[in-house]
Amino acid sequence: MTLSPAITEAIQRRDAAQFCQVILPAVSRTFALGIKVLPGDLGQAVLDAYLLCRIADTVEDAPDMVPERKAELFDDFLRAFEDDVARARFLEGVRGLRGDEAHLALTLNTNLVLTHFARLPQATRTVVLRWVTEMVVGMRKFVLLYPNGIRIQTIEEYKEYCYYVAGTVGYMLTDLWHEHSSSISAQRYAILRERCRAFAEALQTVNILKDVAVDAEKENSIYVPQELLLAHGSSQASILAPELLAKNREALTQLIQLAWHDLEEARNYLLLIPRRAVSIRLFCILPLLLAYATLRDLVQSTAMLKPGGSVKISRREVKSLLMTGAMLVMSNAGVRWLVARVRR
Repeated sequence: MTLSPAITEAIQRRDAAQFCQVILPAVSRTFALGIKVLPGDLGQAVLDAYLLCRIADTVEDAPDMVPERKAELFDDFLRAFEDDVARARFLEGVRGLRGDEAHLALTLNTNLVLTHFARLPQATRTVVLRWVTEMVVGMRKFVLLYPNGIRIQTIEEYKEYCYYVAGTVGYMLTDLWHEHSSSISAQRYAILRERCRAFAEALQTVNILKDVAVDAEKENSIYVPQELLLAHGSSQASILAPELLAKNREALTQLIQLAWHDLEEARNYLLLIPRRAVSIRLFCILPLLLAYATLRDLVQSTAMLKPGGSVKISRREVKSLLMTGAMLVMSNAGVRWLVARVRR
């Protein structure tokens, strides 16, 4: 993609707030829609947190970079929050990255994101930094563990990976809800925290399932556990082999079941958010509905196991879910009805 004039202008002016606002939809349309409804410091915290996580993800996915170099960049990235020398070293180190143009523009301008982030209250920054650090530590572990591209071996390892790259986000968001929403009491916060990991990991598993081919071809990463593929007469080396399409599809069954289970927990997480926390419920409902719709289509598809293939729901359905979700989000009965309808 070509960078928009607004992104280019923000970079030229070194305008941190403008840059963060205009780069977000370029790297995630879905989260851009949700973050818009969050007010004040909460909205800024989630915006900055998402961009920081995306920067780390861009380093993790960088092709043609040795794991040891990625580990060094991860270390400098975490130090960059407090250390100007580490920040300069990180910015210099990412100059050679290749990949999606918008993701590269974000990563090359990490300094603007950190500048914007520094304007948040200290307590909010502490929450975000805690969970970004946890995520980066996990990413660092996996890139060093698999120097020739991530190759998840077992279901347990898959769950560990999903915790680092997604579960941490669930905890971070829930901590931010509690800090910034007076309607989320300590008791409700404790209940939400029991389900927040499943909320985030459900979305991650759906993304992994729909992009099996994309991850294997473009990022040299295979997240479908080797043990599942071997149990069905295939392997990670043959995950896109046309003659093994049926066996590879069968190997996804357990991950699909895991996604359905976590999505039910994610739905319960949303229903437990107080109705007075309108913006938070609005933020959560669209990715949840999109995940249900995508998983529904995945169950009947093999596109994600073919070279160049992926599973995507139509823009028409996205718009419909956006509108209907916004209308029904304040009613728990309405959310249950809508989820059941999307599943069908």
